[in-house]
Amino acid sequence: MASQNNEARPKKRLIVNAFVEMCSGHQSPGLWRHPDDQSWRFNDVDHWVELAKLLEEAKFHGIFIADVLGGYDVYKQSLDAAVITGAQWPVNEPLSVVPAMAAATKSIGFGVTVSTTYEQPYHLARRLATVDHLTKGRLGWNIVTSYLDSAAKNLGRDEQLAHDDRYAQAEEYIKVMYKLFQSSWRDDAVQLNRQTGIYTAPELVRKINHKGRFFSVPGPAITQPSPQRTPLLMQAGTSKAGKTFAAQHAEAIFMSAHAPQVCQKSIAEIRALAQSDYGRDPNSIKVLALVTPILGRTEEEAQAKLAEFRTHASTEGALALFGGWTGIDLDQYGDEEELREVESNAVKSTVAGYARFIPADGSKWTKHTVAKHVSIGGNGPIIVGTAEQVADGLETWVREADVDGFNFAYALFPQSFKDIIELLVPELRKRGLFWDDYAVPGGTYRENFYGQKGQTYPPEQHVASTYHWRAGVPASEHVIPE
Repeated sequence: MASQNNEARPKKRLIVNAFVEMCSGHQSPGLWRHPDDQSWRFNDVDHWVELAKLLEEAKFHGIFIADVLGGYDVYKQSLDAAVITGAQWPVNEPLSVVPAMAAATKSIGFGVTVSTTYEQPYHLARRLATVDHLTKGRLGWNIVTSYLDSAAKNLGRDEQLAHDDRYAQAEEYIKVMYKLFQSSWRDDAVQLNRQTGIYTAPELVRKINHKGRFFSVPGPAITQPSPQRTPLLMQAGTSKAGKTFAAQHAEAIFMSAHAPQVCQKSIAEIRALAQSDYGRDPNSIKVLALVTPILGRTEEEAQAKLAEFRTHASTEGALALFGGWTGIDLDQYGDEEELREVESNAVKSTVAGYARFIPADGSKWTKHTVAKHVSIGGNGPIIVGTAEQVADGLETWVREADVDGFNFAYALFPQSFKDIIELLVPELRKRGLFWDDYAVPGGTYRENFYGQKGQTYPPEQHVASTYHWRAGVPASEHVIPE
């Protein structure tokens, strides 16, 4: 019956992002060795500008930039595997390159990963607002809590905070951000009145006086309200704490799982929780799944590409990434020993997903099958075939997991994206699954994300809107929520 209900739904217009990181290979460790790969050029600003122009021409919604703050040193209790294979090492800071990409484009959005664990909210609010200004409102913030002990040790701590404590801190953090972004300046505070000499009306800027368990921030924000006030809010993580956080705060949720059944229940639970506990339209929360398409004009051509890619993929790099994501050192497992669900302080949902759902071919998850899977496309699936076959695979994810779009990772940079643009995008348009142009050309990321002109600020049902100090409202009539 559920399948029939799914079939009866109108087709979704997919949200499509490119999934990248300022490193070599990203989700496909070792593929930088391929002669056609250019991901090693990540230090070159032209590399990123060329990508932004390429993807905007194809009408991608956004470029989703991942980030980590430490090296992957769980596997073999050493950083060596990541260092040698280039498994997200070295990696640059992502927010820095966004203004350059924005200057060369008009409509594409930029989702940037920044952790709540190691940076004061006052400082981050300034940085995000600055880039939202410079991009004319095309910034998204992927809110993460970080999961690597190596990052914690380099940033002044003995070890990572416990998983649920990171989310408790993130919950307070995001409220401080709302207060700074939405409440400390009225919409019309900046007057630039050359006759009176008043640049900003002082009565329209106020302190937020936040005092909590983790942060003390008197405010006000040092930057004036940016075009979106609060950047488009993205989130990844589907543990119990992650789902609660997403149900309240996320506008987009990034899912990374090897099969739709791994995340279908979590998606349904988040949507239900958003509606029951936070009064949000469950369909306003858009879920994006990680997928790596490998396309050919024939199935044989696509399979040949995959076979060639596997000759460059790094098993050691894959096991280094998996160790960081899960906290599990697969070097401690025997060749035929099956992956177990263990308590982890890293990405709990990733551990559970592997342990509970067997590979598609019916084999078991050993360190060898995990390494083969992760070495191309990371924790997400690879879908191999013609444009028609890959589009069928994407529709399966939409139908079975109720996702709203995809973060497309690459095997080769930028060729994988060129294949998507040349082969897959026309097929998606043919099926009515992808737009012909931006809903709001030159608009903000949020406007194009929702497909609604004027939806620049967070929606009315979103908690951020309760913090919004609107033009014309006296300070006495707008109480800053706690």
